[in-house]
Amino acid sequence: MKQLLLFLSLVFLISCNGQKGENNDHTATSSERNQQQETDTLPNFGIVIHGGAGTILKENMSDSLEQAYKQKLEEAIRTGHEILANGGTALEAVQRTINVIEDSPLFNSAKGAVFTNEGKNELDASIMDGATKNAGAVAGVTNVKNPINLAYEVMVNSEHVLLSGKGAEQFAKEQGLEIVDPSYFYTERRFKAMERARDREKEATNQTAFYDPFIKDEKFGTVGCAALDKNGNLAAGTSTGGMSNKKYNRIGDSPIIGAGTYANNATCAVSSTGWGEFFIRGVVAYDISALMEYKGLSLQEAAREVIQKKLPEMGGDGGIVAIDHNGHVAMEFNTAGMYRATMNRDGELEIGIYSE
Repeated sequence: MKQLLLFLSLVFLISCNGQKGENNDHTATSSERNQQQETDTLPNFGIVIHGGAGTILKENMSDSLEQAYKQKLEEAIRTGHEILANGGTALEAVQRTINVIEDSPLFNSAKGAVFTNEGKNELDASIMDGATKNAGAVAGVTNVKNPINLAYEVMVNSEHVLLSGKGAEQFAKEQGLEIVDPSYFYTERRFKAMERARDREKEATNQTAFYDPFIKDEKFGTVGCAALDKNGNLAAGTSTGGMSNKKYNRIGDSPIIGAGTYANNATCAVSSTGWGEFFIRGVVAYDISALMEYKGLSLQEAAREVIQKKLPEMGGDGGIVAIDHNGHVAMEFNTAGMYRATMNRDGELEIGIYSE
């Protein structure tokens, strides 16, 4: 009898301990589930940038230069991410992020802009608000330290979208933007690149007005940014010095809304980089948005369709960075490389240069 009672007691204790363990497991699972639910209900935000696409090969890049590019990309992306994390707007994040890259001689924008055939720096930029679809752009400015800031002023303080040349510079002065001597934009590396391009041009034969075999090698470094803020608003911006050795006050896609820059809260925000003439003809940035809106494609599907299929079929090359209204990011390019970086709500950082 005693043995029976002892056996029943042991069974009871084991049963209780097992149930307690199950309860603990259940509690832990519930806690994890609640934590995940809390994370899911937090406002989403994210940011993505590019520093240009082209024939960017590791064998042509020193370790120190590669590290310099990565450090500047990280500095820029963290600048915008901090603004978004603190509740700032996508427009502010885009503008301030691009400012960091505009002030660096590494990229073909503002301080590091390429030279025209005449030995000048002509700067283009654009910005767009996905909430209102308002936009501002400038082209061919020569003395505005940060062209993206001027594009923003055109958007918010004028009834226009695109200003160019002397008129844009006059507007910049009226808005109190920082004006610099054109020599501020001079860098030896870019000036030598322009001279080499001119020399090659003189040696080339059988040129036509529609095709230059060297154009594709003279367009590196355009910078851009796309962002989603905690309020669900999208914005995009692009800034560039254009194409090295360009003539006749050539303007590429960077200041063209729908080609170089586009933002729409219903779909995505896009910034382009590459051979601008083809991005204009293909209305690349808007085309990605339109494929999402009218065909129901995801951001990645739309970006791949345009950059890997439609653009090459026309003869163009380059890439885009984009973010959609759910925080999904695309960094699509059909060249050997594209300087790029992205950060999400959780602070996860991704930086790339080559086709990886």
